[in-house]
Amino acid sequence: MTSKEKIPRQPMPEQAPEDRAKNFNEVPYGYDDKTAVLEASRCINCKKPRCIDGCPVGIDIPGFIVLIQEGKFIEAAMKIKQRNALPAVCGRVCPQEEQCEKLCVLGIKDKPVAIGRLERFAADYERKHGSISLPQLPPGTGRKVACVGAGPAGLTVAGDLILLGHEVTVFEALQEFGGVLTYGIPEFRLPKAIVRAEVDYLARLGVKFVADFVVGYNSTVRELMEKHGYDAVFIGTGAGLPSFMNVPGENLIGVYSANEYLTRSNLMKAYLFPEYDTPPVKCRKVIVVGGGNVAMDAARIALRLGSDVTVVYRRAREQMPARAEEVHHAEEEGIKFKLLNNPVRIIGDERHRVTAVECIRMELGEPDESGRRRPVPVKGSEFTMEVDAVIVAIGNDPNPLVPRTMPELKMTKWGTIVADEGTMATSVPGVYAGGDIVSGAATVILAMGQARIAAGAIHERLSGKVGGG
Repeated sequence: MTSKEKIPRQPMPEQAPEDRAKNFNEVPYGYDDKTAVLEASRCINCKKPRCIDGCPVGIDIPGFIVLIQEGKFIEAAMKIKQRNALPAVCGRVCPQEEQCEKLCVLGIKDKPVAIGRLERFAADYERKHGSISLPQLPPGTGRKVACVGAGPAGLTVAGDLILLGHEVTVFEALQEFGGVLTYGIPEFRLPKAIVRAEVDYLARLGVKFVADFVVGYNSTVRELMEKHGYDAVFIGTGAGLPSFMNVPGENLIGVYSANEYLTRSNLMKAYLFPEYDTPPVKCRKVIVVGGGNVAMDAARIALRLGSDVTVVYRRAREQMPARAEEVHHAEEEGIKFKLLNNPVRIIGDERHRVTAVECIRMELGEPDESGRRRPVPVKGSEFTMEVDAVIVAIGNDPNPLVPRTMPELKMTKWGTIVADEGTMATSVPGVYAGGDIVSGAATVILAMGQARIAAGAIHERLSGKVGGG
């Protein structure tokens, strides 16, 4: 064992649970300079770094870690930005434990290098020290690209193509840019100032941003190309259509989709009422249905707004798709969990307001198509829980607006766009797609990975090269 392997993985300081449960400030504080260098020194600089294979956007992970080891923090941030336009975001919300860190050699006998925390450190250091420099841009190509949707996928395509000399415009239906980064992920997990800083960086590079523009309503994709002169279009409209349980009582007052609940709090700043005139949904007893990161986000917001919160999930804890860190934080803050249970009916009063939820206990049966053991209802195990709000966080479906206005666009039976895995090209020449609108609801970094493939293919097409789709 080398001396590097003897250095323990460095914890990241964070707010105490009793404090953070009452505010919307970011939970982890991040590494300081000394701790970052110490953690970076744990990297043994493998000859064949498997961690890069685990990164959907192919960041030179050992390269930026070595720069941190040497105290070259700005250079480390610039190294990351060669492959990732949103490092401060990804350092906070990407599931590194299931991707790059999972393949770290140190993880075989010890804990892996904290790659995500180091990425966050480098990006934050660059932003806080006002040292963000712009790369030299090539001469303009005269070709125009439209990105539909200002989420992680659209921003990544824009960032890649502007560096290649193309003119890029991002069209966003809402009034702020960032997509799920802005309206979905809570302030305490991803401060909106960081998202704005990442968007501002792209704007300084020359990316044009158009808000309150609904492609499929204000203009179709076909019109963008034929009337407005765009040579290629990237569709990154995400999966923002909420899914529901389809149980009796789901239309009662007090039942919310996680999409609405999170949007109220994040985009409309309900948690800052009365400074922002969008009153928060304050309830006494809340249940959140689901076991993913969105469910954890909704539960932790409800807690901060003064509610007694219980997460109801139909599978076991080890099957929860949420990041272990998010579940751990939720438990620390006082959120309760009723696992292996599932709502079957929502009960209301004469005013059609939620008063209780009837649940049934579940047990695990044979594995389903996902490889997880299928939850099976236990006959006669029904029970009720008194609540005045139900937040449904069981997944999202793709945004249907653009496909509805493009009948020639090939779709799957799940409402996602069919795109070639090697180019992200769709069935319509010059039109590409990536992110949740192609894969279904997934992670930020996976959306960015598909976007990088699309950007490369678009550049090939616009450069007249073969294989661009």
